Amino acid sequence: LVGVGRGDGPEDAKWLAHRCAGLRIFEDDRGKMNLSLKDVGGEALVVSQFTLYGDTKKGMRPSFTEAAPPDEAQVLYGTFVEELKAEGVPVATGEFGERMLVEIENDGPVTLILEHP
Repeated sequence: LVGVGRGDGPEDAKWLAHRCAGLRIFEDDRGKMNLSLKDVGGEALVVSQFTLYGDTKKGMRPSFTEAAPPDEAQVLYGTFVEELKAEGVPVATGEFGERMLVEIENDGPVTLILEHP
């Protein structure tokens, strides 16, 4: 799931794609997280998700003011997808801005949030 925030730019998308392709989060033959998506010949399903920027600090309804406007977010979403492909990762995508039913299988207790520093 990819969320684009206000102030994000092409350099953020490029960094994130490189990180997603190379982060060693898959187990090697000793059970150690030592292999990347590229190492295991993995693929990526990339789905836009502005609600990742939901702020729940105030009130009882999330605010999405920190999410980038849709026209800006769509461009950066596309940049991220193209950069990930350039890293050699096969990519499937959802439809930007559409309501989708996405089914995932989470194998293990690892869920990470990646943000460009």
